[in-house]
Parts: sequence; structure tokens; C-alpha cells
Amino acid sequence: MQRCSESIGTIAGALAKAQAELTNPEKALVGTIRSPFPREADRPFRYASLASGLDIVRKVLGKHEIATVQTTEIDREAGLIRLTTLLAHSSGEWVSSDWPVCPVAETAAPHKMGAALTYARRYALFTLVGIAGEDDLDAKPIPLAGQKERGSRRPIVRPPPLLAPDQSAGVRERLLGEVASLRSADAAANWARHGITAKNSLTAADARAVEEAFGRSLSELALEADCSPQAQEASGKKSAPPAEAVNDAAPSTDYAALAIAKPRRHRSKEHLRFIAKQACVVCGRKHSDPHHLSFMQPRALGRRVSDEYVVPLCRIHHRAVHRVSDEQVWWTQQGVDPVVVARSLWTSTRLDAGSAQTDDRSEATVRDGPVPPIGAAGEVPT
Repeated sequence: MQRCSESIGTIAGALAKAQAELTNPEKALVGTIRSPFPREADRPFRYASLASGLDIVRKVLGKHEIATVQTTEIDREAGLIRLTTLLAHSSGEWVSSDWPVCPVAETAAPHKMGAALTYARRYALFTLVGIAGEDDLDAKPIPLAGQKERGSRRPIVRPPPLLAPDQSAGVRERLLGEVASLRSADAAANWARHGITAKNSLTAADARAVEEAFGRSLSELALEADCSPQAQEASGKKSAPPAEAVNDAAPSTDYAALAIAKPRRHRSKEHLRFIAKQACVVCGRKHSDPHHLSFMQPRALGRRVSDEYVVPLCRIHHRAVHRVSDEQVWWTQQGVDPVVVARSLWTSTRLDAGSAQTDDRSEATVRDGPVPPIGAAGEVPT
């Protein structure tokens, strides 16, 4: 469908002069965007009425011999009512736009059709002449009278672009050197906050090498913390007696040697309080909700995933992750490896040996031993 005359030089010049004089109409009306989620509040925004916009457009465009015409027609093939907005110049040149208003069936409800037509006329006319008649819905909403201002929006962290193989190899070697120099759980937690971003830009093979090295480093740090005299004294343990002094008549179960090892579900209120004080791993907001990574252990009736698989999320992202059907895909879209974050935070609080206890309802009660290696996001350690 032709949207303009064969020549538009004259009307373009007149419209350019008119646009220099046009101003945005006053946004005196308030609309509401209804939230589809029951726990989220509706979002208000301001907009200008069609009448106020027409007053400005007609006066300014009329001075430059430009008329505005808006007509409707029924598109029976598509089953829609369409709106055509036309700008016509005294020279005979013209430009137009089409806008779908509503299905033809809406003619049975004149009130609904009238509301849709007013909405279409306002958007089509304002767009064609180049003025704005509503708030930017992507921007921070302005609170209305009696409302508190909402928190500022922060951009979602997107995964960095992948490096070329040669660049990836250089960054991999640098990260491996940094991991090898880690000497404490606090240092590992601090490294994870900036190292994860760099790791996510590597090729798959290089990223896996860094993950495995970091996992080994965490295991060694956790083992050193558990075997230290301070940790044994805090947990009330004593050094293990020699092997020959153990009574052979008292059998013990080695859960690690079972064909199907039972997952340990650690519980630590102090660790959860520590997580709540951290910034959201997606947007950086404080304070956070402790979120358990549900894919890290098999589901069990009445039992959550171990507290060692917890990451800090703000209330907005905590709700968002609980709405998705595939949590692992959601984390990939955010560009965050939650497993590495969770294990580094867990290691940083394991120095307090008495703070973590195991949920022993049909679970193994063994709490000591090295931390299992970290796999890729979504991969359950075995």
C-alpha cells in the first residue's frame, strides 16, 4: 500500500518547519499498567489526551498549510478495523500511516471499540508528526501523590562476548595463576566476584579448566580449615586415634563408598544470614534473599537443597527465578555461574566449624571432608 505521494519535497519542508514549533502536550492523565503477578504492584504512568494533542497539532500544522485527516475502514480479509492517518499539504503532496484498531467483532461493544479507536488515533497522530504524549515506559516511573518512590532500576548483567581462541588461552593462564595463589576462603570469595565474569568470556574448554582449578583450590582450603586445630577445638573434636587402636568389633558406615552416595544437606543459619547481607549476584542490589539452587541435589519431600548451594538474589530476581520452568537456562541467560558463587560463599563461612549441621533425616551425617569439585552451572557434583 502506498504511504506517500510520488514527491514529498514540499510537504517535508513544511513539516520540518512545523516540527520546530511543535511542543509535547501536557501529560495530565494517569494510566495504569496492570501487573500479571499478584505480589507485584500495578505501575502508573502519565499521558496526554487526544484532545490536547489535536489542539497543538492543528494550530501549528495549519500555519504551514498541512491538514490532518483520520479515517477508518473495515479490513474483512484480516477481520480488523484499521485507522488511516493522513497529512495533506496544499501542494497536493501527502504522507500517511495505517494502524490496526481492533477486531471487527468489537463493533458489538461500542464502548470498547471507542476506547481502542481513541488510543489508536492518539498514537498514530503523535507518531506521524513527531511528538510524545506519554511517559517513557522503560524509564523509572515517577511516583504519584501519596506514593513512595520505587528503588532505582539496575541493568541485568549480560554474559560477555566470547574471546577468540588465542585471547581465551591468555586469559585462561592468567586466571589459573590467580587461582593457584589463593591462600584463604576470603580470598577465594573475593576472587569469584570478578573472576566469574572473565571466566564466562572464555571458550568452553578454557572455562572448564578454570572451573576445575577453582574447585580443587576450594577443596584444599576447606580441608585445611576443617583439619586446623582451631576448627577441631570449636567443633569439640579430637585428633583421630591410630588405626590399630580402633575396635574392629564396632563397624562403621562409609557413605562415600556406597554405590549411590546419599547427598549431604547442610544447614547453617549463620550462613543464610551471611548470604542475606550480600549483594544480588544478578543486579547488585542489597539486601538479598538466600536462594537455594534446586537443581544441585535430588528432590526430597520436605527438605530443601543443602545450604552450601545458596546464592544471594534481590527480591525481584528471586521471584523471577521461581517463575521459570528451567532454572539452569535462566542462569545462563543472566550470564552468572551460580554454582561457583554458592561454593565460594559457602567456603568463606566454613571456617566456623560449629555453624553447619547436617539434616540427618535419611541423609548422611558426615560433615567433614573435602568440598566436592565444582562442575559447570547446572551440573550436580558427585
